[in-house]
Amino acid sequence: MKKANIAVVMTCHNRRNTTLVCLHTLYEQKHHCDVYLTDDGSSDGTAQAIKAEYPDVHILQGNGNLFWVGGMHLAFNEAIKNQYDYYLWLNDDTFLEPNAVSKLLQIHQDLTAQGYPDSIVVGSTKDPMTEKATYGGAVKSKKWYSNKFEFLEPSSVIQKCDAMYGNCVLIHKTVAVKVGNIDTAFIHSLGDLDYALRARKLGCQIWVAPGYIGTCTKNSIRNSWVDTNLSILQRLQKALQIKGFPLKPWTIFCIRHSGPLWIFYWFLPYIRAIIGYKNLAISPTFSEDINQSKSEV
Repeated sequence: MKKANIAVVMTCHNRRNTTLVCLHTLYEQKHHCDVYLTDDGSSDGTAQAIKAEYPDVHILQGNGNLFWVGGMHLAFNEAIKNQYDYYLWLNDDTFLEPNAVSKLLQIHQDLTAQGYPDSIVVGSTKDPMTEKATYGGAVKSKKWYSNKFEFLEPSSVIQKCDAMYGNCVLIHKTVAVKVGNIDTAFIHSLGDLDYALRARKLGCQIWVAPGYIGTCTKNSIRNSWVDTNLSILQRLQKALQIKGFPLKPWTIFCIRHSGPLWIFYWFLPYIRAIIGYKNLAISPTFSEDINQSKSEV
């Protein structure tokens, strides 16, 4: 495999031990990586612990209000300045297998040889206890009325997909040049989904790697905007919060990606929050919940 320089882009907030385990699995990789990590105002000593154990990590400080999109944007922007061959988005609750980075790099180099250099390679994760798939790539629902992206189970071969969760995503430099950074029009959710859809509109390809690259526990829907144990008002309030579908970012997303019927799709998450109907077809929230893990749909 051709040697390539790679920047790992991360953000974290107040889960020191989890972040340290993630970094431990990263530094056990055979391929050397430079790490750019935004510590978004952690009060649990995360930055200090990272400096002590991994002094080579480039730590950028946030004020506690960056959330996933802002934190990733800050770290990604700093990495892009140094013009790496590859950029690896990595959530700090994703624990990599020893050969994960090499696996993703090899897949991209194989794709380049096949004529697909402008490709994003997505790594799938599984639950460490149940070993069931948790995050990875996604494909658009084939139902004509749906604007939903459904999780794509990894298989023994590489698969093309339409979008991805941002847990472990390898982005080649040519894609980064075309698409740019994560859009701060979003705050916490939808940033990774928007990036994938913008990349595809610009002619880039998105692929899911075979098998799993590591583990990541899936977030529970308990106490979220789709938890039917909450009252209607509570669910609607949560749907409107930063980790749900805040009005301005959700409007931007719908106008940008949902076509002439965007206003119809715009209403759907709020209707779903009100009626508590778990199968209503809407666009998922694909961004990392820094404090809990992924948001559910």
